[in-house]
Amino acid sequence: MRNNPTHRVVITGMGAISPLGNSVAELWDGLIAGRSGIDYITHFDIRDFPYVIAGEVKQFDPRNYMEAKVAKRMARFAQFAVAAAGEALRDSDLNLDQIDCTQVAVDIGTGLGGVAVTEEEALYFERKERKRLSTALYLPIYICNMAACQVAMVYGLHGPTIAPVAACATGTFAIGEAARMIHRGDALLALAGGTDAGVTAMNTMAFGVIGAIAPPGDNPAQAIRPFDARRNGTAGAEGCGVLVLEQLEHALARGARIYAEVVGFGATEDAYHVTAPEPEATYTSLAISRAIADAELTPQDVDYISAHATGTPMNDESETLAIKRALGEHAYKIAISGIKAMLGHTAGAAGALALIGCVKTIETGIIPPTINYTTPDPQCDLDYVPNVARHAHVDVALASAFGFGGQNAVVAVQRFVA
Repeated sequence: MRNNPTHRVVITGMGAISPLGNSVAELWDGLIAGRSGIDYITHFDIRDFPYVIAGEVKQFDPRNYMEAKVAKRMARFAQFAVAAAGEALRDSDLNLDQIDCTQVAVDIGTGLGGVAVTEEEALYFERKERKRLSTALYLPIYICNMAACQVAMVYGLHGPTIAPVAACATGTFAIGEAARMIHRGDALLALAGGTDAGVTAMNTMAFGVIGAIAPPGDNPAQAIRPFDARRNGTAGAEGCGVLVLEQLEHALARGARIYAEVVGFGATEDAYHVTAPEPEATYTSLAISRAIADAELTPQDVDYISAHATGTPMNDESETLAIKRALGEHAYKIAISGIKAMLGHTAGAAGALALIGCVKTIETGIIPPTINYTTPDPQCDLDYVPNVARHAHVDVALASAFGFGGQNAVVAVQRFVA
C-alpha cells in the first residue's frame, strides 16, 4: 500500500469509548497500567443468571456528545460511534467547514448492531399482544448501518458511508477498507472503526452457551487469561474505536499531527466453522502475511502484534500458530499483547481499539501487557509481554482480528517517515 504511486494514508485523529474509560487517554492509561475493566454486570439483573461478568462502558451519558432528542433516536452502539467520532475529529484538528465533505467517507461497522433495542422491543411487542411497538423509529434505530449514518448526519459528512459486518473482525475490516478507499483516491479522509454495545441478557446467554465466557472466580478482573495455560474463556464487552484516516498530501498541507501511517491490510476467510478456528491456522496466517506483503515489508520488520487473543483455549493456540507460520523464527523475537484481558471482547469494536493501542505504542514506546498471565502453556510459547507494560521502540505494528464465521483481518501501521 505505502509505495504504490497513489496516495499514502496516515492517521491524524483517534477516539475511543471503552470499559477502561471514555476517551483515548483513559483507554491508554488503563492499558499500560494493566488495569482491568471487567466486573460484574450491571446492565441487567444477574441474580440466578449463569454468566455474570462483562466489560461495560461506565458513566457514558450520550447527552455529553449530542442533543438529547438526537440521542433518543439512536441505539447505544450508534451513540458510542458519534461520541468516539467527535473525539477523533477534535483530535485531528480538522475544520470541516473548510473541507469538501463529499470527500469525507465514513466506514464504521458493527458486529451486533442494536441488539439491546431488539431485545427490549421484542419483549414489549409480546406484552402488547403483538399490536404495538414502543417507538415508530425501531427499524432505523437498530439496523447495523445506523452508527455510520448517524455519524455522517451529526457531523455533516457526505462521502461514501459504509457499515461492514464481520463479527469480531469488523473494526479491522472497516479501517483496512477505508484506507484502501483513500489510497486509490475515492476519498480525501475517512472516519473508520467499529462499535458494539452487546452486553444484554440474551446476547450474554448466547455467548455463554457456546462456552466462550470465563467464570468470574474470586475476582472478575482476573477471569480472562490470554495465552495462559489456565485460560478458559473471555467476557462480552462494549465499546467503540474511531480513527481519522487522511491522504498524506492533505495532512501535510494543513500541518496536521501524524500519529502513524497505515501501510498494509490483509484479509482471508477460514470457510471452516461458524465459531472455531481452522486447526492449522492456514488462513489466519495468510491474513498476517498479506498485511505484511501489502505494506512491502518483511516479517523481520514487524516489532509488535496486538493479538486477537480472546482467552479461549482453541483460539489462542491457533493464533500463536498463525503468528509462527507467518513470521517464522522472527515470531520469537517480537512482542505480543492480548488486551482483551483488560477490555473483554468488544466484538465489532475490538480491532479498532487494538489498532489505537498499536498507534499509541508507536507514539509512546510503551507496549501494553497481557495481564493475568501466570502459567505458561507449551503450545503458546511466544513473548506475550506478561503482566507489566514494557518500554520498547516500535516502528511496525500489526492489529489482528478473527471473527465468527471465519473472517480474518489484519492491519499494519508504521511510524511515519516523510
